[in-house]
This record gives sequence, structure tokens and C-alpha cells, in this order.
Amino acid sequence: MFQLLVSKSQSMKNDVLSGLTVSLALVPEAVAFAFVAGVEPLVGLYAAFMVGLITAAIGGRPGMISGATGALAVVMVSLVAQHGVEYLFATVVLMGIFQVLAGVFRLGKFIRLVPHPVMLGFVNGLAIVIFLAQMKQFQFSDESGQLQWLQGNEMGMMLGLVALTMAIIHFLPKFTRAIPSPLAAILVVTVLVISLNLDTRTVQDALINLTGDAQATIAGGLPAFSIPSVPFTLETFYIILPYAIILAAIGLIESLLTLTLIDEVTETRGRGNKECMGQGVANVVTGFFGGMGGCAMIGQSMININAGGRGRASGISAALFLLTFILVGSSLIEIIPVAALVGVMFIVVIATFEWASLRLWGKVPKADLLVVLTVTVVTVMTDLAIAVVVGVIMSALMFAWKHAKHVEFETWSEDEGKTKVYLSHGPLFFASAQSFRDNFTPKSDPDDVIIDFKGSRVMDHSGIEAIDAVAERYLAAGKSLHLRHLNQECIDLLEKAGSLVEVNLIEDPHYKIADDRLA
Repeated sequence: MFQLLVSKSQSMKNDVLSGLTVSLALVPEAVAFAFVAGVEPLVGLYAAFMVGLITAAIGGRPGMISGATGALAVVMVSLVAQHGVEYLFATVVLMGIFQVLAGVFRLGKFIRLVPHPVMLGFVNGLAIVIFLAQMKQFQFSDESGQLQWLQGNEMGMMLGLVALTMAIIHFLPKFTRAIPSPLAAILVVTVLVISLNLDTRTVQDALINLTGDAQATIAGGLPAFSIPSVPFTLETFYIILPYAIILAAIGLIESLLTLTLIDEVTETRGRGNKECMGQGVANVVTGFFGGMGGCAMIGQSMININAGGRGRASGISAALFLLTFILVGSSLIEIIPVAALVGVMFIVVIATFEWASLRLWGKVPKADLLVVLTVTVVTVMTDLAIAVVVGVIMSALMFAWKHAKHVEFETWSEDEGKTKVYLSHGPLFFASAQSFRDNFTPKSDPDDVIIDFKGSRVMDHSGIEAIDAVAERYLAAGKSLHLRHLNQECIDLLEKAGSLVEVNLIEDPHYKIADDRLA
């Protein structure tokens, strides 16, 4: 059985109430992302329900909320436009299978390779994306279909209600925590708008604006099982394969980074590999029940955490409340003022953005600041997966360049000048291989030369090739080269040097790798 609560002290009431708060914010987001992907609103809502429920129950991060996301929707739109929604469902199933395999092969641990500057850029970029996504609620479509900003009293009313929502969320916890402040804010603003008959946009108006249908609603029935209606041929597989790989990668990157962020906020530890499997199972099921698939949602996850949701019950209750809205409560949700939900998301933006990163200038290396800025901009301009990959590559290249300059040698003579010893310091890898080779002088060295790797570590094949190249130079000069304190990993791979290699096995170091159990 899964554990509903993180600890005995965890409050079921807090989890349920925070789940209700999250479910209210899930509705317009799921509908909007469905619209981006070019599918019916219920396809997004079903994904939010099923992915949210399953990942909350069996995933690796209690308190994290999953559902339909914009990062996935922008990839899906071309597939739906070219081949139809049934191909999307088949793709979501295959996407889920890839994610399950990622969990089986314990790939979740690689999220630890994401440097802190990339994480800063990720959260800052995502905060900006969430903020910009709310701007469309301050716009409307005119008769020609062009987006226009709200004007006059309508804009003033919208801004005033947003400010009231944010004020309630900020100040209410100073007086009581009996009810999550975001939920209280939504209820107060909704009651105020209805009782005073204020003219402001509601969720129903947002649905109409998104779909162009005056009868748009979130009402529907239970999702039904259905095998995607696509030809089971290699041609179909070749069509959906690239989309499934991209979606699986984006989903796992966003989910594992969100998991890491929640770990830091809550000072607990999620399980990356288990989350991979939970996301995968959720997407496989969603594909068979007419959903568009999904992954972790940082905005809704932060709403949940800030509202007191810590256990699995928060995510489960959010999904069940969402299903209740679809089945019987659509009319209640559709009267909620959009301003209340926008105010909640603005608070999320403020809580998500790492304001301390603005004070890093002069305190951290400029290279790290460049990574933070680049990841932030790429996240806003393209998508999260590309931004993270770019950030990791930048960090890796900067690391390699920095450490390539750390290769140094000490030299001395032994046996009355008959033997020369080179003591290497620093890592030997692709970036430092040339510097390593340039330090040796076979023509002027004595007949017997020793390279001591006690202060060094051979990191990759480029390092091995560098050693072999040096050995060949000494062989060509008719001199003997011995290698001392070489790690076993390099000994096994160094084949060309052959009889030139002399290794002190007694003093050779042994190296350990990261334990998969940590993930």
C-alpha cells in the first residue's frame, strides 16, 4: 500500500483542502493546454485527472502535482494537425513506455548532473513563463479575431480583484492557517463578485475565449477505455516514435527538476527513478483513456506546497475534485472569476522566482551567471528541455575548460640521473590531453622514464590515447617508459602501449561510483 501522508504529523485536512485549491487552478490550465495542442478541452481535463491521480499514488514525490502541461502541448500540436488525435493517444502510450524504461534502468539519478546555475535559470525562466501565460487573461478577441487588452473599468476591475486575491493569500496566514489562504482567496473573491454582481470575466468566459464556442463547458462523463484507432504498422511506429521520445524526455526533465525543487523547499527527498516509473504508468493509462498525457506542473505543485499539501493525499484529492467538477460541478467552477486564479498564479510566480539570483553579480563566477541568464532566456523563448540541455552543455564545457588548465607536472631524477620521473597533477581527459602531451621531451630525456599518476586520474578515452601517444614517442626514440599508480580502469583499456606499461598494482587506487539506490 502507498503512504497517503508523509509522516504521522501530516494533516489529512491540509492535504484535502490544498488538493481542492489545486484542482480549481487545474481547470483553466488543462483547458488552455488542450487548446494549444489542438484537442478538445476534455482531452486536457482527462489527462490532468488521470496523470495527477496515478503519479500522486505511485510516483516518487509526495506533494508534487502532475497533469497536462504547456511544454508537452507545444510538441503535440504538429502531430495532431498532421495525423489526428488518435495518433496522439498512441504516442502518449509509447511515451509512457519509454518513461517506465527510464525508471527500470535507473536513469533518474542523472538529474543530479544538472548544475545549480541551471536550476536557478530553470526556476526563473519557468516563473516568467507562468507570469506571461497569465497575460492572456487580460486580453480578449475582437470581431476580427485579434487580441486586444482590456480597457477602462474592465481592466481596473480585473486588476483590483487580482490585488485583493494576492493580499488575502499574503496576509491570511498571519491570522489563521485553518484553511489554505489560496482557497480562502478564491472563495472570498467569488462570493464578492456574485453578491455585488460585478462585471468581470469568469472561467466560463475564458473557455469561450479559448474555444470560440459560446456553449463551451468543462462538463463531461467518465473517461472511457479505448485502444487508439491507428494502423498497427511500422509506418505508424515511425510516425509516433520521434514525438514519443521528445515528449518522454521533456516530461521526465520537467518532472525531475520540479521534484528537485520541491525537495529543497520541503527539505525532504523524493525518489527520481520511482517518479520516472510513476509518470510512465500514468501516461500509458492516459493514452488508453483519451488523455493528452502530462508531467509534473511546477505552478500547481508550488500552490499545493504553499497551501500545506505534503502527502500523497493532496495530489489524489486534487485529481478526484477535478473529476467531480467534470461530472457534476462544472457550473460551480465556471462562475469563479478569472482574476482570483490569476492572483493565485501571481503569488506562485513570486514564490518560484529566485530573487536571490539577482544579487549574485560579483559573488559567483561570471560563467555561472551566464549559464543562469542563458537558461532563463531559452526557457522563455523555446522550452524547458532545450534550456536544460543547453545549460548542462554550457556548464560542462566551462568545467572542462577550467580543469584543462590544471594539468601540472613535477619532475626529478633518480638513479644518478639515469631515470626521470614525471609526477602528474590534475585530471587527464579530452580537454587536457594536448597539454599533457606537450609536457614531455623524449629526445632530451634519459633512457628510462616514469610517469607517476599518483596525483592524477585518467578520465576518458582521450586521456588513454594521450598516454599511448606519449608512449609511442618514447618507443620511437628507443627509450623505455613506465607508468606508475595508473587506475585499473585505464589499465584495462590501454592496449597499444603493451609491454611499455609497468603498473604498481599494490598502490593503485580504487574508485567508487554513485550508488543507484540514492535515486
